[in-house]
Amino acid sequence: MQTSGQTDQAGVPADGAAGGPGDRPHVVIVGGGIAGLAAAFFLRGAPARVTVLEGGPRLGGKLAVSDVAGVALDEGAEALLVRRPEGAGLIRDVGLGGELVTPGTTASAIWTRGALRPLPQRQFMGVPADLADLARSRVLSEAGLARARQDAGLPATVRDGDTAVAAYVGARFGAELVERLVDPLLGGVYAGRSEDLSFEATLGPLAAAARRHRSLTAAAATLLPAPPEPGRAGPGRPPVFSTLAGGLGALPAAVAAASGAHIRTRATVRDLARTPAGWRLTVGSAAAPEHILADAVLLALPARPASRLLSGVPGAAAAAAALGRIEYASMAIVTLAYPRSRVPAIRDAAAAGTVRSGYLVPAVEGRPVKAVTFSTVKWPHLAGGAEPVDLIRCSIGRIGEEGVLQREDRELAALAAADLADAAGAEGAPLAARVTRWGGALPQYTVGHLDRVAAIRSAVAAQPGLAVCGAAYDGIGIPACIATARAAADATAGFLQARPRRE
Repeated sequence: MQTSGQTDQAGVPADGAAGGPGDRPHVVIVGGGIAGLAAAFFLRGAPARVTVLEGGPRLGGKLAVSDVAGVALDEGAEALLVRRPEGAGLIRDVGLGGELVTPGTTASAIWTRGALRPLPQRQFMGVPADLADLARSRVLSEAGLARARQDAGLPATVRDGDTAVAAYVGARFGAELVERLVDPLLGGVYAGRSEDLSFEATLGPLAAAARRHRSLTAAAATLLPAPPEPGRAGPGRPPVFSTLAGGLGALPAAVAAASGAHIRTRATVRDLARTPAGWRLTVGSAAAPEHILADAVLLALPARPASRLLSGVPGAAAAAAALGRIEYASMAIVTLAYPRSRVPAIRDAAAAGTVRSGYLVPAVEGRPVKAVTFSTVKWPHLAGGAEPVDLIRCSIGRIGEEGVLQREDRELAALAAADLADAAGAEGAPLAARVTRWGGALPQYTVGHLDRVAAIRSAVAAQPGLAVCGAAYDGIGIPACIATARAAADATAGFLQARPRRE
């Protein structure tokens, strides 16, 4: 995959020494996902030459696009949050602003207690801001709803340090609300479980608001805009998500090209060591190692590979240990194509004027599929292909459910189609199916995550010319990853500027 005029697919021995007399300093970025590429882009104005080393055969990490039934569809992340400016900002900076598109609808549902039930509109990651709205959704049983209503009269829940989402939210609303609403929303983002995930790290704005309000319902209400008119997004209210017309998988190549960096794929870094002048990276096999010298190194890797590289660096043991404690969940995306009007949940909803972009499935339901997106409904520009099809994206896999992911592609596609038939009434077999596996894709922000990240950053900051970025730290969405890349690039540029100039 050619990404820029400075890309070396053959892995030609390369970068030689760190900047010598008269040379610009050399920055090496390890990892060619969106965080690493964004960091290279942000360093384009620095007085340094930048090399990106990606161990795999392609750039982009979890961003990739391929055809299903003749339509280009994302295999990984398919949307970015508009309320965070970093994603759309980078897209515009690399010349793709004209490709940004917004959803046709973001109304969704929960498949629970035997039916597709509307996701309450007034909620923050499943935590209700309006109990009347929650009651209308019928997601909870009468007993569950009665327990949720107790939040308004309960004394403040004491929180001394971090706690699990399920423990805190469950204390306010009861276990059923956690199982039927909060858990599926968090599972859709992290493929994790609310009894393990950190309240402070995954629901930070709500955790902060909860310190100011006795009722968690009241706290959630402060984080939402005023209720819109029924069926309308509200005047002047921007959409929640956006994507690229050709898929977010088109972004990495554009960022790589705009960065001006020297980019190499199939260049796995095996070792990282300090030198008197900076850093030495060992690339390739033990039989034929290549050594690259750098003035600064930026690790844009998942937690475990970053931990392995740092484990041999004197003074970085704390960072390596904390990174090693971050677990990851695996998942698969099964994309199915059906003839148009063969999925009643899409066809009948359109006729009734209750169009939904998809649905979530609570883990307590015991189903393999945890989330479904009606792609050609959510993104109307996808519906204009040569063949009239409905494209549907099914997410399989939560942490602890790796066994289901061991099945062959055909079996996973059949599982997804069977769940879709039960929930959405899909008729007949799909015309086409694509299975994309993401092993170890989603970091788990478990209780204590913020302390782990603080320990990592403190230990990394003590290493001259070292920085980290990516999904393991402050958020797994594209804008959050780009924000960490900006911070790492700024720290690296600051380090280079502050160093005594070599004569």
